Order: sequence, then C-alpha cells, then structure tokens
Amino acid sequence: MGIKAALPKYEIFFYNTVLCLAMFWAASWIFEVSSSNVNRKTFKTSVKPGWYYFGRKMDTADFEWMMWFSTYRDHILFALSGHVLFAKICSMLAPQYRSLVYMMYGLLAVWTSMGWTYVTLILSHCILLYSISLVKIRWLCFITGLCTLATFKCEPFVSWQAGFVEGDFELRHVLFYGGCGFTIMRCMSFALENCERKDGNYSILELLKYNFYLPFFYFGPIMTFDKFYVQANRSDLTRKEREMWNISLQGGIHLGVIIVIDVLFHFMYILTIPADMKLLKHLSDWALVGLAYFNLVYDWVKAAVMFGVINTVSRLDHLDPPKPPKCITMLYVNTICGTTAAKPCVFFIFLCWGSDVVFLCRYVYDYLGGKHDNVVEELIATLCTFAVTILWLGPCQVVMIWAFFNCFGLNFELWTAKFFAMEPFTSFELAMSEAMSRRIRAVFNSFNFWSIVLYNILALNSLDFAKLVTKRLLLKGFPITTIIVMFVTYCLIQVIKERERRQALIDDPDPLPPPPPPNAAPHPAAPAAAPAAPQPVADPSKEKAE
Repeated sequence: MGIKAALPKYEIFFYNTVLCLAMFWAASWIFEVSSSNVNRKTFKTSVKPGWYYFGRKMDTADFEWMMWFSTYRDHILFALSGHVLFAKICSMLAPQYRSLVYMMYGLLAVWTSMGWTYVTLILSHCILLYSISLVKIRWLCFITGLCTLATFKCEPFVSWQAGFVEGDFELRHVLFYGGCGFTIMRCMSFALENCERKDGNYSILELLKYNFYLPFFYFGPIMTFDKFYVQANRSDLTRKEREMWNISLQGGIHLGVIIVIDVLFHFMYILTIPADMKLLKHLSDWALVGLAYFNLVYDWVKAAVMFGVINTVSRLDHLDPPKPPKCITMLYVNTICGTTAAKPCVFFIFLCWGSDVVFLCRYVYDYLGGKHDNVVEELIATLCTFAVTILWLGPCQVVMIWAFFNCFGLNFELWTAKFFAMEPFTSFELAMSEAMSRRIRAVFNSFNFWSIVLYNILALNSLDFAKLVTKRLLLKGFPITTIIVMFVTYCLIQVIKERERRQALIDDPDPLPPPPPPNAAPHPAAPAAAPAAPQPVADPSKEKAE
C-alpha cells in the first residue's frame, strides 16, 4: 500500500469529527473527576493553590515542569540570556572564535554554579575518554564510556563523586547528574567519531568546546560531535530567508504552550489522579482511557517545550539541533521509516526528548542492525540498544519491564511484516484497491497503537495503573468499551495517515502528465507535413529530478 493512497473527503471529515468529539468527551470526564475530588487527602501533597483569579488549585505533581518553569525559571533564563548576549557579540566581532567563546562562557557558568571540584570531575572524564579515543578501537571506546556511565548508577562511586559538588545551591543535585550523564554521552560520541577519522586525531580542545556548550551541557539534547564540529566552526554566519522569523515564531509557540499547560493544570489533574489507586477503581472506562492517553501526550509536550527552548537558543547560535520526535498521537507503529533505515521511536517517549535516541540510532541501533530487514540482526540491535537505554535510565523493575515490552514490540512488527509479505497475503493486497488496503492496515494499526500506549505508561505512571487500564480496556470493558475505543483509534490512525499522505505529496510530488496530442486535423489543401523526427525517450529519473 502506497503512502499516497487517498480516501474520499467525506470519509476523512467523518474521522475528524469522531476524533474531536471523543477527545472532548474524555476531557469532560477528567475535568469532572478533578473538580469533584480536589479536596481528597491524597491530593494535598501535589494539588496546591495556583493562580488566585482562576479560583482553582493547580496540579504540581510533575517535578521537572515545576523545576523548569516555576522554581528555577529565573536561574535558567539568566544563564541562557548571558550566553545569547556573549554569543551575539562574538558573532558580530570575531565569528571565527565563536566556538571558543561558547566554551569559555559555559565553563565559567558551570564553575560558578557547581564549583571548581565539579569542573575537575568533568574534565577528568573528558581526559579519560579522550585518551582512550587515541587508540582508535571502537569497541574499547564504547565499553569505557558505558563503564564510566555506570559509576553514576551504583555505589560507592555515586556517593564518592557526589562529594565533589560544593555549595548549598538547591538545583545542584539535578545539575550534577544531568551534567555528568550528558558529558559521558558526548565524550563517547567524540571518541567514536575520532575512531572514524582517517587522518590524525581531533584535539582535546574540540572536545571541550563540544562538551561545555552551555545550552546542551546540563539537560541535552545530545548533538553528535560530527555535526557540532562542522556547524560550530563555520565562519559563514549568513541566515536563510525568514530564518529569524521562524526562530521568533518557534519561541512564541513555546511560550504559548507553557501558558496553556499552566492553565490546564488548574482544571485537569492528569498527573495526580493516576497515583490514587482507590479513586481510579471508581472511575469510568472513558476517564481511565483518557488519562492514559493524555499522560503520554503531556509527556511529549513537556519534553518538546523544555528542549525546544534550548533548541531555540542553539538556532540563534547558527546550529541545527536534533529534531523533536514524533508525538505519541502520531505513533501507530514502533518504527519511523526513513530514507535509509527504520528508526526506533518507542524510547522517544521516555528518554529525555529524542536526543539520546539520535545517539543510540547512530552508534548502536543502525550500526548493528544494518538495513533492519534481517530478523537476527534486528534482534541483536534492539537488545543492545535497550541495554544501553536501561543503563542510562538506571536499572530498576519498571525500566526493565518497559524495555522488555518495547523491545518485543519493535521485533514483533518486523516478524509480522515478514509474515504478511509472503503469499497468499501479497496477492490479496494487490487484488484490492489502495484505499481498502489503507483501511485494513489501519485496523491492525489501532491495536498496535494501544500496545505502544500501554507499554509506555508503565514508565510514566506505575505498573498498577497500566494493569488497571489494560483490564478495563480488554477484559472488564469488553466488548463495548473495547470496540468503541478501537473505533476512535481507527479514526485517529486514518487522520494521521491522511496527514502523512499530504506531506508525502509535498516532499515528493507526482510528475505532471505529458501534454495531450493536438486534436485539430490538417487542412485538405495543405501539403502533407514531413514526418517528425523521433523524439528521444525521456529518462524518468531525470524527469523526476527536474
């Protein structure tokens, strides 16, 4: 089935209508539950007074959101504003030295906030991995990096290294683990790229420039060293047409999303309700299903906004940061088919944005999986990828279960694709229209969509909440709730496919048909025209390129 398979307009309009009504219906259930249970004892720790002119309390259960946009907002804005100011001055006066200025400002900011002993710890990790990279043995660099990363996950190494942090700064524990973890990943990227370099080695100064770029230092995203090296050392700083307008628009959108989420936190307590199991057992099926879906959507929006703000700053520095991952709403399969290979997106939802996935895809998943069409190679690639992911997140029961199910789902899709690529299934699909093939595939994608949702709420909420949603959706609510939810999901899949179809027509438009032959017959008195010279047959690939 081609991605450009179209459906009638009235059918797409019906799917959009059903989807909008279902979203409003589920949101109304959650709003009613939030309003009627605001004074529960279990809500007192996370539901606190908010904006007084709303007359409602606010859900403060998300530590990351409150840390970024409430508690430490001024600190982060002050540091990033200083970076933008110095970067702009340097870009105007000496653009060839801007990467060095980025490093000096980042080093000074880290030293001011965390102390010189913390800077010494970071530098020791950089020197260690730089020394290993000089050997140019790929597997040795990778093993060294993973062992170094493991020292931040197990005792007594964690306590010993945490002792290098000075001061009573409230954010220091978060900054300690964020800065150290992302430093190790960046050093691994540098070491692996240095192994690929044929002539000589990169200098340690390039590693320090790469690591101490302040917008990426504490919270990512991880921009691989090969891309950072080229972009940060580019002296031509001309911008594309309307680039500044797009950057300003992106910043305005992020500000608007922050305000919208803050408002919604006063009306729907989607983060506090899943922690109260007694209340969950009395909720309707629609409220539970809506909570599971909205939790995943919020987690993506939070990550996109948090790191979108950082990406806006990096775009002001003439960098092209990693693109944000697909929203959970757009994920009805575990893979995103790109131009060369399929990219796993199941861990987009739980990792710190898609930044770590860029690292994992480049150095683990694509390196071991090849073209991702061999069952054995794909199994090895996914197992190794999720093993690194478990180490990055910290081994625990919830992470283990999450990794197992997502790894199984990623491989199960390949097994299913191989199975249905055989006869007689291919003949059946070729015999039907493209529109019907799209409808049948959407039915199977609906079940796969909810498997992705159920796998990932394990990590975002709890195992008990995931079990309760699964029981209501597949057992207790069968068949009415199951059929209705799957039908709404089917409508969602068709809306997603329609958007992908339109984007495919923009990215790869169909060639124009050849002009029709002239219909006018020659005049009887006119002499017979000489036979036209044969025209060369057009090359379809050249015509496509033009």
